[in-house]
Amino acid sequence: MRLRILGTAAGGGLPQWNCACPGCARARTAGHRARRTQECLALSVSPRVWHLVNASPDLRTQILAAPGLTPPDGTRDTPLRGVLLTDGELDHTAGLLALREGAALDVYAPAAVAAALDEQFPLRTLLAPYGAARWHALDVPATGRRWTLDGGRLRVTAVPVGDKRPRYAAGPARPGPWVVAYRFDEPATGASVVYAPSLAHWPDALDEAVAGADCLILDGTFFGEDEMGERTPAAGRAATARGMGHLPIGGPAGTLAHLRRHPAVRRLYTHLNNTNPVADPASPERALLAAEGVEVAEDGTEIVLPGA
Repeated sequence: MRLRILGTAAGGGLPQWNCACPGCARARTAGHRARRTQECLALSVSPRVWHLVNASPDLRTQILAAPGLTPPDGTRDTPLRGVLLTDGELDHTAGLLALREGAALDVYAPAAVAAALDEQFPLRTLLAPYGAARWHALDVPATGRRWTLDGGRLRVTAVPVGDKRPRYAAGPARPGPWVVAYRFDEPATGASVVYAPSLAHWPDALDEAVAGADCLILDGTFFGEDEMGERTPAAGRAATARGMGHLPIGGPAGTLAHLRRHPAVRRLYTHLNNTNPVADPASPERALLAAEGVEVAEDGTEIVLPGA
């Protein structure tokens, strides 16, 4: 199983174009190594077949930076076979427009998200004339939804982890879940990874998915519950981490406390907001994670999971 973490920032990237908070200012002055594109993952278990998890607005740049995602010499082709959406947020879905010129892709999404992308933000309608997507709306019960990809070489489990709707989908309530995590298993090798870049709460089903996995790539949007108001006060935003649909890293009920139950799993944070101090390698918060054996993913991070 091969993973390439294409992007690791929350919506807007790092730095954000309209922000000069300490995190954005550092990213501007420190150069490209401190900058992050918006979160996206590429995953493969067989040659020339890749799937994306989420479709970042930065997707074209991310694909061009990933050698394994380029077309074979002399062809107009792509190894991308599909996209799995964890939710309906714009920073996870707008990149589908960049894929409109490719061969038909299979797009998987929770049923509520698929409906919203048909009705409130009509991506499905926009893409239909290009023949660029075959949509699969997933009913995901609390115990999870399972299916296979790549001719059975890859098993997928979707686990509900939140019901936060994107802003464009405000209106009459639609049954969720609106946010899922995915566990990917390669039967041939036993390799497995859990990808949960958006996490509103930590259900028992997620613990079950993480148990026995080789790797967990997790929502690291905010370090603290009140981080937005503390680090960008001029923006006038007092939203809390949980109010925005993300468990913070720190605190007695934060994700780091949950990660301590899974010490044998390789654990990485992704989807970092511009306010999150762990984006700075020299920060005390990054040192705290390192002391716990927890990593912060960087754009372009490659992971090979050989399995048992």
